[in-house]
Order: sequence, then structure tokens, then C-alpha cells
Amino acid sequence: MFDPNHDRISLRRQCELLGLSRSTAYYRPHGEDAVNLGIREAIDAQYTRTPFYGVERMTAHLRREGWSVNPKRVRRLMREMDLVAIYPKPHLSLSNRANPTYPYLLGGVTVDRPDQVWASDITYIRLRGGFVYLTAVMDWYSRYVVSWELSNTLDAAFCVEALERALAISQPEIFNTDQGGQYTSDAFTGRLKKAGIRISMDGRGRVYDNIFVERLWRTVKYEEVYLNHYESMPEAWMGLARYFRFYNQERPHQGLEWRTPAEVYFGTQGAQDDPMIAAAAVTPVALRAPSVTAAPPSCFHLNSAQKWS
Repeated sequence: MFDPNHDRISLRRQCELLGLSRSTAYYRPHGEDAVNLGIREAIDAQYTRTPFYGVERMTAHLRREGWSVNPKRVRRLMREMDLVAIYPKPHLSLSNRANPTYPYLLGGVTVDRPDQVWASDITYIRLRGGFVYLTAVMDWYSRYVVSWELSNTLDAAFCVEALERALAISQPEIFNTDQGGQYTSDAFTGRLKKAGIRISMDGRGRVYDNIFVERLWRTVKYEEVYLNHYESMPEAWMGLARYFRFYNQERPHQGLEWRTPAEVYFGTQGAQDDPMIAAAAVTPVALRAPSVTAAPPSCFHLNSAQKWS
């Protein structure tokens, strides 16, 4: 660790001892600039409407909207947002990554009961001064959101936390995800194997293999995220917590014969009034450090039984 105020060892000598350039000692990280945040929001909104837009088409759209961008910048931002256009790609089954992938098990399968198939995915959530990522675990049959988590990074840990919370409620026969590094990690697949759950993964770039979660993201963004301008990660957490309770327990789905996900998942018409189900309503266990400095350090971790100070 650097100590710029050390009374015996100069900063230059500290860098020599650590084998680092002096520029490293003077570097101060900067958050995402306002222009990039604006472009991210524009990409997110358009991708939600047209998930088949690739880099070139998205670049053309942004230019028509008045943004001065090139394909290189759009490609970088879409990659950081974990957005991939929906279109057939060659050699989908080939991968040179270290983590193994698994075949898609749901082709031609009739999903006719709760806990037969669960699925998970990640999406980008904008803040006024930054951004975070949202992951959720959903039961395919009932559309019930079993758990969810927020993070400012795309590591595997927050996906594993969402999985652990979901498994504390119940357990599926098959768990379906995409082939992202979070889901192919040993931590994630190892937990599924330990529980005896069959692992299913979408083809690369084939978002429609996980269509129900994609529809969930569209619903969450149009009914909650785009209607509210979250200032910080805690504010996003509170808004999403309210929305997911509403989504699970109050919002009727046409595809469920106008029942709520909780009613179908738990098999009761009075699901929204059942205290046991209310206790199972999704509230994430932990939050990673936010991508903006709006939240005080004491808010970096949140237990579902605690309130923000």
C-alpha cells in the first residue's frame, strides 16, 4: 500500500520497492463521464425496444438521435453492458473459454409445473450518475421471481448469491442460463451440481432460448426503471424491491389466466395475503459497492432483514 505521507520513505522509493511506475501512485480513478452515461441510457432504451440491433445499426440509430459516436465506442459500451444482438451466428457451439458449457435441455420440453425449470439472466440498470447490474432467478412455469440481486460489477458472486437465496426457498429440476462467464463459473455450476440440478445453457447469442427472463427485463424496465430516475444504488434497490413484490403478488398475467405469479407458484388464490409467501417475497441479501459515490460506505452491504440508514 502506498503511504504518500510516510516520514521516512519517499513515494519514489515506495514505487521502486513495489516495482510500480510512479504514475500509478498519482492515479485517481474517475467515474463514467456524463456523455458515456447518456449513451448507455440511449443504448439500453433502444435495445429494450429492438434487441436485434447490432453494433452498426445501434450506431446509426444513436447518430440519428444526435449522439457523436463510432462503432468502436458503441461496441465497447454494449460489451460492458453485456448486450448481444439477437440474430443467428455461425459456430454457436464452439468456445475457447476455460469454463465448460452445457447443452440446451429445453428444446421440445413441455413445462407444466412449478420448480420444473428455473432460469436466470443479467440486465443493465441505469442510475442518474452511474449504473448497476440486476440478476434474477425466475420459475418458468409461474413466472415467479424467486430471488434477485444488484451489483456494480459483472462478477459471478452476485449471481451465486441470488442462486443461494433461491435454493433456500425451493429447488428446480433444470436450471437454464446463457453462456456468460458468471454462469459457467465453477462457483455457479458447482452449486447446481451439488444440489443435483441439471444444467441447461442457451446457444451463444440466442436470447430467445431464455425468452421468459427477457420478457421480465422488458416489463421491469418499462413499468419501473424508465419511470423512475434512480439517484443511487440504494434508491434502485428500494424501487426494485417494491416492484418485484408487486410483480409477484399483485400483477395479473394474461399468460397465467390473469392470475399472479405467486398464486400459480404457491398454488393459492390468496397468495398476496399469505404471510409465509410475503416473507418469501424477493429482497436481495447483499449489494456490491455502487458505481457512484452517492452511497455512504455503511450502505455497501445490505441484509434483507435490515433497513438502509
